Amino acid sequence: MTKYLKWIVGIPLLLVFVLFAHYTLPGRDVVRIVGTDVKRMDIGSSSWFWAAPDAGTNKNWTRDVRFINTVWPNGEPRVYRNEDTDWGWPPYFKFDSSNVTAQAQDLAKKNGEVWVAITHYGWRIKLFTIFPNVISITEVAGPNVLLIPWFNIAFFLILAGVAYLIYRAVKTFKENRIDPVVENVDGFMDDVGENVDQAREQAQKHASAATSGFRRWLKRWFG
Repeated sequence: MTKYLKWIVGIPLLLVFVLFAHYTLPGRDVVRIVGTDVKRMDIGSSSWFWAAPDAGTNKNWTRDVRFINTVWPNGEPRVYRNEDTDWGWPPYFKFDSSNVTAQAQDLAKKNGEVWVAITHYGWRIKLFTIFPNVISITEVAGPNVLLIPWFNIAFFLILAGVAYLIYRAVKTFKENRIDPVVENVDGFMDDVGENVDQAREQAQKHASAATSGFRRWLKRWFG
């Protein structure tokens, strides 16, 4: 039962962590910028998936949001929002969404096919009108450039190291502090069990002796 309970609890927790990491950690897409746009958006039930207006402005639920329109190498469209993250979560401390828009407009006007790597976080979910948020834009050599996610690799390595240290600390604490107490309790219970068994045996012996004596007494008087 304990084995199944671990799976029942562990799998949902692992799934939540994977989704949280996939949404929060930076990703990079190689795309071609075709233009920018500003739309008046009513931020409703999906507000958790939106960042913040420009730093220093009022945080209204209805506001103008910058967008960057791009296409994948296969021609499929890819739209990003361009919002400041401010001091909130995730902690990218982005305050230059207007500069990012200017950079995107400049890249869109260049002659020829200009390919860029857009660093972003978040998801594109059409059903709920959710867009990934641009963090930065970097021009690259072409659509087939190899991008290695060094930050994500370092993050998971550090996370694995911290998890291992916590595991070792908990294991050492258990071996040095908890296991001796459990062993002492087990030893005490064993001693109590032995004493109970001994007392039971003594009681049985006394009862047997008393019964034998009573039988001899009856036999003497009535036998």
